[in-house]
Amino acid sequence: MRTTSRPYFTATALGVTAVAVAALSTCAAPADAATPSRLGPCDSGQLCLWEKEEFNGTRLTHELATTDIESCIPLPAGTTAAALANRTGRPVTTYQSATCAETGEFETYPGGGTWVPRSPYQVRAFKIWEN
Repeated sequence: MRTTSRPYFTATALGVTAVAVAALSTCAAPADAATPSRLGPCDSGQLCLWEKEEFNGTRLTHELATTDIESCIPLPAGTTAAALANRTGRPVTTYQSATCAETGEFETYPGGGTWVPRSPYQVRAFKIWEN
């Protein structure tokens, strides 16, 4: 009786192990997950905007000392941003419109350290808000 029960328990244990491995593999993030492999460089107190997703391409940097609060700040003509980091300590709204029109897409990001590797639209302007 032992010879038949031992293979049964071994097969059951292998089956349970296979199910557990399969379950874990479906929960684990794939290697090309939406999470970036690295964050773009952006110092404390700055709003950083990159022309390409995943913090690639030319980076534009804005600081509170040189940016009007609650004013629409368009990016330079012909420039858009596809990724951003908000380290200003204040909320920042990015706009699809170069005039901060709310008829296009816009999104407000908290200022405590928000990293956005892929904006849902091409950013053409922004506003930094009071807390």
